[in-house]
Amino acid sequence: MPIKILSVDDSKTIRILVSRALRAYDCQVLEAGNGQEGLALAAREKPDLILLDVTMPIMDGVTMLAKLRQDPALKDIPVVMLTAESGWDSVMHIASLGARDYVVKPFREDQLVQKISQIVALPPKSTGTVQAAF
Repeated sequence: MPIKILSVDDSKTIRILVSRALRAYDCQVLEAGNGQEGLALAAREKPDLILLDVTMPIMDGVTMLAKLRQDPALKDIPVVMLTAESGWDSVMHIASLGARDYVVKPFREDQLVQKISQIVALPPKSTGTVQAAF
């Protein structure tokens, strides 16, 4: 069964970058455009990891993270925050809310994959070919 990763960001471009970064791995990337959609999708799909933007309309990432941590069924899902803020105060605030890690935007695909792979095992996609071992 593939790893489920929920990408919650109001930027379609960021969600595309996340999907592209994970295309070589056996992952199902779920997408939401704001925290309200993300929270509903997380409750329905129970992802293995959530990539969560801090600043979004309708419900921001900080509010969504707080709601995740209050829900017994969702509180243990690891969250990596995506933020444009790299200052010490911002990072410490994110950590105090229960995020496992953070990635500063803009990010490189390999940087994102590295952060994700420190939290969940990213199995490569099967090529469908069978190789004989001698």
